[in-house]
Amino acid sequence: MLYKTYMQKVKDIYEDVERTQGENIEAAAELVKDSIKSDGVLHVFGCGHSQMYAMEVFYRAGGLVPVNAILPPAMSLAPKAPLSTAGERQQGYAKAILDNETVHEQDVMLVASTSARNPAPIEMAKEAKERGLKVITLLSEDFARSVESRHPSGKKTYDFADVILDNRGVAGDAVMEIEGLQTKFGPTSSIIGFTIIQSVVVETVDRLVKEGYEPPIWVSSNLDEGDKINKKHIEKYRKRISCL
Repeated sequence: MLYKTYMQKVKDIYEDVERTQGENIEAAAELVKDSIKSDGVLHVFGCGHSQMYAMEVFYRAGGLVPVNAILPPAMSLAPKAPLSTAGERQQGYAKAILDNETVHEQDVMLVASTSARNPAPIEMAKEAKERGLKVITLLSEDFARSVESRHPSGKKTYDFADVILDNRGVAGDAVMEIEGLQTKFGPTSSIIGFTIIQSVVVETVDRLVKEGYEPPIWVSSNLDEGDKINKKHIEKYRKRISCL
């Protein structure tokens, strides 16, 4: 029953995150809180599986409304997963992506890249920073520090970040191994990353309310009042959030 060992490793990482990342989560929440109070938006960008972080906090029941998921098809696992690998290594594309989003200086950009090494997420962090946005990056510090950048500058996403969120994963992401199998398996980045990014959202909401600001929250469309409430949010934010 190896799954129990895997679950224990995940629990251990959760405890490590709670022990080491509290200040970073709070710092990220402070940036997002200030942004939302200034009518700003949290933009979230990732490539391949890291697109799931944007999906996780966008249009999410119980989540903040002012969140823009940046989901370019070239970075998606669909229709052909290897194309997302090629896409995240393409130089110059991040600028074109951001040029087609509505961004303002009061916004925040969260770039998710576990290895922090590929050109698209690096350039997205750099572009956002140059346009005056605060930048948060979600990564595995162990992974990122163990590999070289694939960008000509030699930079990585964390070089442009105001706040770094570390998922405390290992290089290669996989934490499981068994005799007779050379390749490690059992990734942890997404499981832990979802909790980290939702923790930022929860802390942001708490801080907004404590400062007397009522944050807009999506309501489940499967509740009777959900559609009516969400329609108002959509009407207010559709010009700022591209997927609406």
